[in-house]
Amino acid sequence: MYIESYGPTRIDSLSPEPTLHDPVHITESNLGRWTDVRSYARVSESTLDDYSYLMERVQLDYTSVGKFVSVASDARLGPTNHPITRPTAHHFSYRAAMYDLGSDDETVFEWRSDHPVTIGHDVWIGHGATILPGVEIGNGAVIAAGSVVTDDVSPYTVVAGVPASVIRRRFAPEIAARIESTEWWHWSHETLSERIAAFRDLEMFLDMYAPSD
Repeated sequence: MYIESYGPTRIDSLSPEPTLHDPVHITESNLGRWTDVRSYARVSESTLDDYSYLMERVQLDYTSVGKFVSVASDARLGPTNHPITRPTAHHFSYRAAMYDLGSDDETVFEWRSDHPVTIGHDVWIGHGATILPGVEIGNGAVIAAGSVVTDDVSPYTVVAGVPASVIRRRFAPEIAARIESTEWWHWSHETLSERIAAFRDLEMFLDMYAPSD
């Protein structure tokens, strides 16, 4: 028996309006233009900026995602911590109302929101990766599948492991700086269309839009 294990067939086109593949659960969040959110994703008090996408079963909590970010399935960004200094780590102590034990403790939710995850532009987050609260990921970084990221990641750095550590850089520092200096992620849709060929050839891109001088 054949089982489709990687989600539904990819769609052929998106639109400036966010594309949502039901069922998804989105609360108190903002989605940018040309964004794509696949089925069973959960987005809570987060931002997904232009052209970024979330594959199946991704969860965002208190997370700001930049433009052109690729998030593979089953990734978790900003998983909510439990207050382990209390007599119990169970959430009945702060979600008391659902157990008919009194009112909720809003200070816990405020504490969580004070430790957001920040994802730069053009970041690739691999399948099943976890990025812990308070972590900042720089532009152009790559998070390998299955990684658990506990510390900030520098721009254009590739990290992997548990806890994640640097395994290499995407580009030499000078090349990375030239690419980052263009801030191409802020170019208009029309400009991206006009310059699409350069995004398929690093040397062309550097020569045309990020000369070394």
